Amino acid sequence: MKKIVLLRHGESTWNQENRFTGWTDVDLTEQGCAEAYQAGELMRQEGLTFNRAYTSYLKRAIKTLNIALDVLDQDWIPVEKHWRLNEKHYGVLQGLNKKETAAQYGEEQVLIWRRSYDIAPDALSETDSRNPKFDNRYTQIPNSELPRTESLKDTIKRILPYWEKTIFPRLKFEDQLLIVAHGNSLRGIIKHLKRIPDSEIVRLNLPTAVPYVFEFDRHLNLTKDYFLGDPDEIRRKTAAVANQGTK
Repeated sequence: MKKIVLLRHGESTWNQENRFTGWTDVDLTEQGCAEAYQAGELMRQEGLTFNRAYTSYLKRAIKTLNIALDVLDQDWIPVEKHWRLNEKHYGVLQGLNKKETAAQYGEEQVLIWRRSYDIAPDALSETDSRNPKFDNRYTQIPNSELPRTESLKDTIKRILPYWEKTIFPRLKFEDQLLIVAHGNSLRGIIKHLKRIPDSEIVRLNLPTAVPYVFEFDRHLNLTKDYFLGDPDEIRRKTAAVANQGTK
């Protein structure tokens, strides 16, 4: 049996403030660090031994991974960071409070921006300081590939080449992989793995720092998927994510 574990980062400062974050590089809160520690404990209790880990270029994911690996005493495993695992880019919404935005534009519109498959927020201008072309970590990436906004469809299109050419093929040679990333980048992977229809992806909310295990047979066919942890706590955390965009 082979496994890939998906882990959304712990609570960030902008999660706490209920802001659209996207590619903004915000840190974990104290609670977020505690969540990352608990995720590591859950994986340790499950007896998971990873061969390799993957994360994004954003510190909230990187720090969650580092804390979890420390708890697992697996700090030494190879870690690959890649911009393609970054969160969905929220364009001009980045930095705005979700509840205030819902009050202004309506909860339905905010739900569309947050969870729909193919509708993106308005794009950043070329002179906006938030434009990723001004960020040193992306200087080696062709400007044409850097998003100014994204829908989930765009995010999946960005992630899949890295998933299909780098991450998933590793299961042929290794048994357990860990991916620590973001709500929407992981939703894209989950949609791909579980073949969730475009119309149903809006209902998928991913709780922070809850390990999500995918099991595969020796032919790399998906056989089972499940969260680790207390079901009631997982439902509470999932509901909290779903309610972020309500007035």
